[in-house]
Amino acid sequence: QVQLVESGGGLVQPGGSLRLSCTASGFTFRHYDMTWYRQAPGKERELVARITNDGTWTNYADSVKGRFTISRDNAKNTAFLQMTSLKPEDTAVYYCNTLLGQSTYWGQGTQVSVSS
Repeated sequence: QVQLVESGGGLVQPGGSLRLSCTASGFTFRHYDMTWYRQAPGKERELVARITNDGTWTNYADSVKGRFTISRDNAKNTAFLQMTSLKPEDTAVYYCNTLLGQSTYWGQGTQVSVSS
C-alpha cells in the first residue's frame, strides 16, 4: 500500500534550519509530483511547496519563497524540504502529499516548532 513517512522535524530557534524528509513506498515514486503542506494550530492546512516528478519544476508559497527549497531523490524514493531562516510563524505540522490518479495520500506529519 502507499505509504509516506515524514521525518526531520523538531524544535529550532528563529533563524535556524531544518531539513525534512518524506520517504515513499507502494508506488512508482519517480512518476508523481510531490507536495509539502503545513498546518498550524487553529489554521487551515496550506500548500508550502511542490515539485514535479522529474524535479524540473518547483513552486512555493509566497511566505516561504527564498527560504525553503523542495527537492527529491528518485533513486531513494524520497522528497526533501530544506528550511532556512526559520520564523516562529513557520511553526506547524508538516505533511507530504501525493496525488495518484484521483486518490490523494498523506503522511502522518512531522512537527516543526520555531521558538527561542
